[in-house]
Amino acid sequence: MAEHPRFRAFAAAREENWSRKLTRALAVTLATGLVVELVLMPIALFHFHKAGLLGAFANLIAIPLTTFVVMPLEVLALLFDLIGLGAPFWWLTGHALDLLLAVAHGVAASPFATVLAPAMRPGLFALVIAGLIWCLLWRTRWRWLGLPPVLGGVALVLVAAPPDLLVTGDGRHVAVRSGSGMAILRDRAGDYVRDTLSESAGYEGDLSAIADLSMARCSTDLCALDIHDPAGRTWRLLLTRSDMLIDRPAFAPACARADIVISDRRLPLWCRPRWLRIDRQLLARTGGLSISLEEGEVHTVHRPGDAHPWIVKSRMRKRRPSRQL
Repeated sequence: MAEHPRFRAFAAAREENWSRKLTRALAVTLATGLVVELVLMPIALFHFHKAGLLGAFANLIAIPLTTFVVMPLEVLALLFDLIGLGAPFWWLTGHALDLLLAVAHGVAASPFATVLAPAMRPGLFALVIAGLIWCLLWRTRWRWLGLPPVLGGVALVLVAAPPDLLVTGDGRHVAVRSGSGMAILRDRAGDYVRDTLSESAGYEGDLSAIADLSMARCSTDLCALDIHDPAGRTWRLLLTRSDMLIDRPAFAPACARADIVISDRRLPLWCRPRWLRIDRQLLARTGGLSISLEEGEVHTVHRPGDAHPWIVKSRMRKRRPSRQL
């Protein structure tokens, strides 16, 4: 954008009164901020499942306030600290930072501050990034050929159907999508777990407890519930919620009646659900799971050949990939 002749002509310095100069500078700052946010949006959606929308407007106040008020006051405060007279400048700096934080909190409180979206697939993200690189490398009209994959990819993410079921990598936390929102298995889960599950699902509301759902039947050790996918099919879930061992005569029939069984422990081989068994052994290979029931799709955090240093390698005996995945 900065290389476009019209933008360069608009942003160029010229002889005019101070009000026009200020307006022009604010317009250039706003336009630049909007372009930066749009370019970073697909990257933010891929990594954090949300992207900012009002940062460019907040920067109209935040950047001048930081540059011309906060930083000079801090320099003066440090200099006057040498002779023991820095307190007034630190007081002014504190009030300037309070104003900066008020702007940040005000923007963040707006319902339009961010956009949430479900996790983006790597292939779609690669397509968007390829389009962005194409736009950045070319300097002729050929660059605009990169816009369709970028715009199309972002649009597909924003309208993508959210997952029906999320499972963390340790199997302890499960979130399901119900008719009234999303619910979590362990209602005492901390804010970090709740925020991670909400962002991965592209869900902005509060996570209720699965035990409070009308379609759920929960005991101290187990939760059984029926959920419906968008096509209207009913899926029966069986979830463990304690470390207590359950007798086979009671657990085996429950496994057989369930479509999906999820546990943070290693399930016995005789626990055979109708579709998918998710336990410690499976999650050690796959990491967290995102499941879309209507399409029958299971997306994993770990992928074949993933060699990130923070991934703990499983020491279990290698098994053939499950046909259920």
